[in-house]
Formats: sequence, C-alpha cells, structure tokens
Amino acid sequence: MARPLLAVAAALMLLLFAAAGAHGFEIEEATVASIQLGFNNGSLTSVDLVRFYLDRIRGLNPLLRAVIEVNPGTVQQAARADAERRSSSSGKCGALHGVPVLLKDNIATRDTLNTTAGSFALLGSVARRDAGVVRRLRRAGAVVLGKANMDEWANFCSLAGTDGWSARGGQARNPYVLSASPCGSSTGSTIAAAASMAAVTLGTETDGSILCPASLNSVVGIKPTVGLTSRAGVVPITPRQDTIGPICRTVTDAVHVLDAIVGYDELDGAAMSAASKYIPHEDRWTKREEDRRS
Repeated sequence: MARPLLAVAAALMLLLFAAAGAHGFEIEEATVASIQLGFNNGSLTSVDLVRFYLDRIRGLNPLLRAVIEVNPGTVQQAARADAERRSSSSGKCGALHGVPVLLKDNIATRDTLNTTAGSFALLGSVARRDAGVVRRLRRAGAVVLGKANMDEWANFCSLAGTDGWSARGGQARNPYVLSASPCGSSTGSTIAAAASMAAVTLGTETDGSILCPASLNSVVGIKPTVGLTSRAGVVPITPRQDTIGPICRTVTDAVHVLDAIVGYDELDGAAMSAASKYIPHEDRWTKREEDRRS
C-alpha cells in the first residue's frame, strides 16, 4: 500500500511544480478573469493552459476517475484560439475564448468524442451535430477538453445506483475525502473543477445532479431555469426537469459560462418558449440566421 501512496504523492508534487510552468503564471485554480489577463499580457497561451490540464488529468485521473475521454484535437483547438487572439485588431476576445471546458458525457459533440452517458451501450456514438450548449461554447471561443465521468445514465438505470460510477469511467472519487460520497450525477464535472483538471465544466440536472455533487465537492454549480439553456443534443431523462448548467470553482466563472450557454434554440423550442422572458431577445433571430448559414 505504501508504494501506491508514494507514487500518488510524487505525482501531486510534480503537478504543483507544473502549475507555475507557463512563464510564471499560476494556472492551478486560475479564474476565467485571471486566464484572460494572462492571455492579454502575454504570460499565458491557450496551448499552455490545455497542456497543463492534460498533464493534470494524466496525473490525477487514475485516482479520481473524473474524466472519461480527452479530446485528441484539443491542442489544435487551443492553437487556433491563440492565432485568433493574435490576429484580433483589439488583441482581446470574449471571456471564454481559448478557455478549456470539460463536458459531462451526456452532452453531444460533433468531433471524435463519444457521447455515451457513461454506458458501454453507446460506445461508438459520435454525434453528427454539437449539442445546443456546445455550439454556443464554440461560438464563444471555448476549447472542448473532453468528456467527464458521470453516474451511468444519470443514475436512472437502477434504484440502487452508486453515486459517481459508470461502466466506462469507473468509480469517481471525492478529491477532498477519497472515501466520501462524491454525489451525482454530474460527478466527474464537479471533481474536475475541484481538482483543477479543467478551467470550467458543464453538468446536467434533473433532480439534484448539479447541486448535490457541487456541494459535496466544494465547487459552484448553477441549475438554470428549465428552458433557459438548450437541451438539444443532451441524453434526456424528462423534458419537464432536464437542464444544463455550469460547474466551476467560483461564482464569477459560473456566471461567465452561463452567459455563454443561455439562449434560444429552435431544436428545444417548447422549453425555450416557456423560459423566453429570461432569454436575451436579440439572441433568438441572430442565432437562427447563424444556424442557417452554418
């Protein structure tokens, strides 16, 4: 038992030294605002940031099981974001531009990533289009880092399900007390945020699946009003309660993510209409026109 513990301790020490590896910028627990400040003053690049989180995942994920799959194109996405920033006339971009985001494994992406809700039954399921919230994140310039572990089928496959366990991801573990419940079902997203394995993350909630794990893993989770964020492209439980929201280390970071993902999506029109008084009005027709052109 001593050798595995020593190996984990050594990995943690290496990660601590790596945290300051980007020209002296302290990446570990960096906020969205400090990341953008680093981008703008040249002390940080999106590629630096992505490589830090990939190293962090390699070091901690064997223990915490927060991440199911890493996006193989994430460094290339980050390099594009850096190039866009350099070519910008003002040199500044939006709050999430170049920022890596980790998505719960029931949120679809149009790339090489599987969308499986943690189940081997959907392994090989690569979506033909991004989920509505992912389209918005990409429009904001965010970098899709990968997919987070979760309760398999959002814990709706059994009355005796285990919090944070999926067939694909194994048993996710609370980073503060490994033997404590991490809660679910957005378990991997909350653990990744708490352990600085991603800058920001997304989860989903039907009945406590953002708020409970956020509480037990000491991070901030926001459960939006149903219909405020599009459920299109998300593995469903019930249209009456499903919603998608941010899970981050600070309230301000969660607000930045929520600002990016809120908006009308005609693929989830019924719920969006019900929540329309909370959705920025300029967005609806602009979004429809952009979708027609893409």
